[in-house]
Amino acid sequence: MKSISASAPVAAALFASSALGFALPAAFLHPLSPRATSLPEVTVKGNAFFAGNTRFYIRGVDYQPGGSSDAQDPIADTDTCKRDIAEFQKLKINTVRVYTVDNSKSHDDCMSMLAQAGIYLALDVNTPKYSLNQIKPGPSYNHVYLQNIFATIDLFVKYSNTLLFFSGNEVINSVATSKAAPYVKAVTRDMKQYIGNRKYRPVPVGYSAADIDDNRVETAHYMNCGTDDERSDFFAFNDYSWCDPSSYSTSTWEDKVNAFSNYSIPIFLSEYGCTKTTRKFEEVATLYGSKMTPVYSGGLVYEYSKEGDSTQEKFGLVDVSGGSPDELTDFGTLQKAFSNTPLPTDDGGYKSTGTASTCPDKSSTWLISGDGLPAMPPKASQYFKSGAGSGEGLGGSGSQDIGAESTGTATAGSGKPTSSGSVGSSGSSSGSSSSKSSSAASSLTVPEMSLGPLVCCTVVFFSTLLGATLL
Repeated sequence: MKSISASAPVAAALFASSALGFALPAAFLHPLSPRATSLPEVTVKGNAFFAGNTRFYIRGVDYQPGGSSDAQDPIADTDTCKRDIAEFQKLKINTVRVYTVDNSKSHDDCMSMLAQAGIYLALDVNTPKYSLNQIKPGPSYNHVYLQNIFATIDLFVKYSNTLLFFSGNEVINSVATSKAAPYVKAVTRDMKQYIGNRKYRPVPVGYSAADIDDNRVETAHYMNCGTDDERSDFFAFNDYSWCDPSSYSTSTWEDKVNAFSNYSIPIFLSEYGCTKTTRKFEEVATLYGSKMTPVYSGGLVYEYSKEGDSTQEKFGLVDVSGGSPDELTDFGTLQKAFSNTPLPTDDGGYKSTGTASTCPDKSSTWLISGDGLPAMPPKASQYFKSGAGSGEGLGGSGSQDIGAESTGTATAGSGKPTSSGSVGSSGSSSGSSSSKSSSAASSLTVPEMSLGPLVCCTVVFFSTLLGATLL
């Protein structure tokens, strides 16, 4: 734990008040509360992530004990979190991805413990009940859904080790479901606008794509085309194509790097690790090597705990079914692969500048034409000013079939944040404002104040009064 020390003006004023024989208000005399251990906030520069001036490479695991069939929140349970962080530290990872959280619960303890271990959180804001329906995306894109994901943002944006938010996961997993792409992109836009209007720090927002060859490249360029307000801050995709024995070229990784060589935002693997043969994790050395770092920013191994049916069980690094982690063969193999592959210490040849992608043309594998996006549902605009309020948690009634949905097409550029949160006729905000951080977790944004000027003014006032009395 770190404590915030008093500034020089405050310390001097406190000394002066004692010498003058008067007491400052009690609120000024209490030491400032200690804050949880924090990590450098990660931002996007060009096609890479940076923690301050140091490039940040994602090295981590996907973490969801219970799996998709038994949705739980592993970072709301302090004991579970503490248990698993000990395993994360053995792997020496810096990131965990969590697919489902309960936004009605506190995560202070676990986020603090993760920060103390040097670990960031890559967070999916959707839950099984509050998510887009890939078959019927229109009705499911409604104000009830947006309220819940905004509430999740409120809850996690205050932590410096919240690395990024996923606006969706594998919503597009076939040619037919490419029709849902405008709604995924609209959610990304709305999340970015909410963060900006609430004056939060600009936590990156992006999408995690499925491991399919039909339209992976189209999806990537679609999420990065158009006006800045609607473009993703990063693009991630799941890739299980490297199965040992393999290589950079035979695994198709080389082809993918070439396909994204001019991509202008960070790319990383949101899930990786072979699902067909024994995993040796030989791809780790290549992923963090000079052939890939100019384009990729690391990745997340799928997955931490053995879950579900016999197919999924192949992915587990540990078995937690007995309560305590039982390290499986893959754990030791991955631990060795990470140990033999130090993270790069340079910028990896990243591109500091770049331009938006060209939107993909409609085709037999991409069923969307142009970049028209649905306008944000009108009832959702209220959250820009008042905040989202409390989340529904994992026990909520759900959002896919209720709520006011979008009623039109947004004007290009209408998703820029405004200081007032005003909404135009398209249902999306227009204008611009600063997106600098406010770490407030509540729905109200309170301007930061330094105690120094206030205390100094108090001292001057009483000094003047005392001088007048002596005269």
